[in-house]
Amino acid sequence: MIALSGVAKHYGRQALLVDASFQLNPGEKVGLIGPNGSGKTTLFRLIVGEEEPDSGTVSVPKRTTIGYFRQDAGEMSGRPVIDEAIAGSGRLGELHHELAALEAAMADPERADEIDAVLERFGEVQGEYQQLGGYELEARAREVLAGLGFTQEQVEGDVGELSGGWRMRVSIAKVLIGKPDVLLLDEPTNHLDIESILWLEEFLQASEAAVLMTCHDQDFMNRVVSRLVDIDAGELVGYQGDYDFYHRERAVRAAQQSAAFARQQAMLKKEQRFIERFEAHVAKAAQVQSRIKKLDKIEKLEPPKTRVLVPYEFPKPPRSGNDVATLKGVSKAYGARSIYSDFDFEIKRGERWCVMGVNGSGKTTLLKLVAGVLPPDAGSVRLGASLKLGYFAQSSLELLDPQLTVYEQIDTAFPTATTPSKRTLLGAFDFPGDEIDKPIRVLSGGERSRLVLAQMLFDPPNFLVLDEPTNHLDLATKEVLVRTLSDFDGTMLFVSHDRTFLRGLANRVLDLSGGGEGSAAEPLVFHGDYPSWVERTGHEAPGVHR
Repeated sequence: MIALSGVAKHYGRQALLVDASFQLNPGEKVGLIGPNGSGKTTLFRLIVGEEEPDSGTVSVPKRTTIGYFRQDAGEMSGRPVIDEAIAGSGRLGELHHELAALEAAMADPERADEIDAVLERFGEVQGEYQQLGGYELEARAREVLAGLGFTQEQVEGDVGELSGGWRMRVSIAKVLIGKPDVLLLDEPTNHLDIESILWLEEFLQASEAAVLMTCHDQDFMNRVVSRLVDIDAGELVGYQGDYDFYHRERAVRAAQQSAAFARQQAMLKKEQRFIERFEAHVAKAAQVQSRIKKLDKIEKLEPPKTRVLVPYEFPKPPRSGNDVATLKGVSKAYGARSIYSDFDFEIKRGERWCVMGVNGSGKTTLLKLVAGVLPPDAGSVRLGASLKLGYFAQSSLELLDPQLTVYEQIDTAFPTATTPSKRTLLGAFDFPGDEIDKPIRVLSGGERSRLVLAQMLFDPPNFLVLDEPTNHLDLATKEVLVRTLSDFDGTMLFVSHDRTFLRGLANRVLDLSGGGEGSAAEPLVFHGDYPSWVERTGHEAPGVHR
């Protein structure tokens, strides 16, 4: 269906793709893997024709329709969410709105003299619209928007009033509604809660479209894709299997490559020693020349390219009191909408609470109440003795100074710390070598998140309040963050849509939906870890059965 052959692509002196070849077959679900900056988004742009390869060919059949979701929602305003979603859904969306315009023209007495031309065009458009399944379009649009977490009120509301995250969901809906032959999805789970992620998993599993996607959710990849393609130093390396298979197989291949490299190096040294020892001996001259020619013909192996991230061993935080946070009779409403009413909740030292709940149940509100960002309308929020609180929210990224470099940001925050300790910290959060000299203004969302977390953990608090800390983090960095925080000797309260993060860290669950159905009057306080909560409720997320 889509094929790349011998493709090369450079930006300045940086080679993103080198003699890269790849084929996406009809109906196939493929995951695209690689660290930030390796060329994943560039590959998508080559496929949709937004960029041209420096050499090689990109082949896309003429009749193939492509839906491309990218991390850029663009401008949206002036019409209901449902109309915006339909309008952006490709050819069907265009026909849908042209039909509406033609119907309006037929009912307009001032355009009576155009009626024959309007009727003729209406028949043409209606025929194509019906052939493409257009009369199911609105129902499909509403189904997709509901699956992505939109309420009926939001669906009918002005798209311009949505936050950036919700506009990204509209962008996802656009590419799904149009039923293209190929779906290119650039990190589709970044702006979704866990309920919507689980819905999208099932949607893609059932879709007849071929899928090529990048994603930083290991569970999502395992359930959707059957093949992985790794961008490794400009090459596209394939792995036939899910992400877990890729992880194992990549380690096996690296070990084999390392062993082959070591064997060749030993052989080369042995041959070189022979040459150096006997190059001045006339009797051995023929043998020496023979071995020199032999070495010249040998294809030299490269050492395996490894990206090693080591969990950061941060200082032990000061010990807090046993009572970390106590909420008594807390009420909080936004206008007429009540989020909490006479709510009681306690957090003790050493507990790691993950907060679950259907969309709009008050997860982020709870974290803001505990962090002191929001006051309760009634009741009290009391923090315990000897408490040092660290609060991570998406707005935390705005606290970075875009005029500084990565190293200067940490150096400014901790001027008395040693240079080696700051370099070690940044290396653990995937800022090795010259990466520490990158200006903050050019960092991606994932890089900014890593820098904020690094700064927070260099002088660690004893109470971490984290709102979606894994957004934008790639799989390797996320794994290191889980391993780093698993050794954290403090208390945690967090919201996350990443099941690897939930399984790895949560030892308590607060389910604001009261056991998963989203209709219970009281939140469920579960004194067990996330896997136990899943087993007890039968849900990976509130209201979502597996």
